[in-house]
Amino acid sequence: MPDTIHSSNSLIVQPVPETLPAAVEQDNQSTGLSQTAQEKAIGINRLSIIIPAYNEEKTIGLILDRINEVKLIRNIEKEVIIVNDCSKDNTEAAIQNYIANTQNLTINYFKYIKHDVNQGKGAAIHTGIAQATGEYLLVQDADLEYDPGEYNTLLKPIVLGSADVVYGSRFMGGNPHRILFFWHSIGNKFLTFLSNMFTNLNLTDMETGYKMFRTDIIQRISLDEKRFGFEPEVTAKIAQVPSIRIYEVGISYYGRTFAEGKKIGWRDGFRAIYCILKYASITTKSLIKQKVKN
Repeated sequence: MPDTIHSSNSLIVQPVPETLPAAVEQDNQSTGLSQTAQEKAIGINRLSIIIPAYNEEKTIGLILDRINEVKLIRNIEKEVIIVNDCSKDNTEAAIQNYIANTQNLTINYFKYIKHDVNQGKGAAIHTGIAQATGEYLLVQDADLEYDPGEYNTLLKPIVLGSADVVYGSRFMGGNPHRILFFWHSIGNKFLTFLSNMFTNLNLTDMETGYKMFRTDIIQRISLDEKRFGFEPEVTAKIAQVPSIRIYEVGISYYGRTFAEGKKIGWRDGFRAIYCILKYASITTKSLIKQKVKN
């Protein structure tokens, strides 16, 4: 049985340094890799998997099963952090039942946190980021749209010492993609194009739900968006980290319809445009969280 931590919405935020860690140090001429890259290539012990959940009683057990089935490369441990954003269904009971009754768990650490009031997906992600103890972390939606079997695909550029951040793109590679809404795909490509204009990145899928971050970097970035604005905000801010190394890999996508429970809507698209413009002029200094008084 893995270590399990149950927590309420109240969290203790530790003081953080006044500067972001350098993403890359000077290259070592003998190896072609920086010292930091060499350390990261052999020093990843744990991956933190953040699951924001709101009314996901039907799928939360299934996604945990899929995570449990995954064996990470280089025997990396799995830390699962479930943030229940004040669900109104039986999500909490389904989580507790899974933890208590599932045998042969390969998940090394469980953390379960419940918000006292519904705050939004972005807020749930913020809570999970603050609790992560792995060297890297990613967000895993509970709705089965993204496949945990592809964790190792995202990890590959990291364990090779090449990446600090990896985006999983739904629009590249030969993996399965469910055919759904034409205007949603146009909207996603437009938002990615607009984001790229201001970040000077060449991403193909800014809105992807699969983003893997170096934990010590993402925990020091001040994040504000509490709903679906998280994606454009974090992209704008992570792009400003000095010497950040961002990679993109192709992933599959098993999208849901609104009848099947998809929550994002057209209002969130307009919010994404607002966030892209709002955070376009962000400076490195303004990224950093302020110290918290004890």
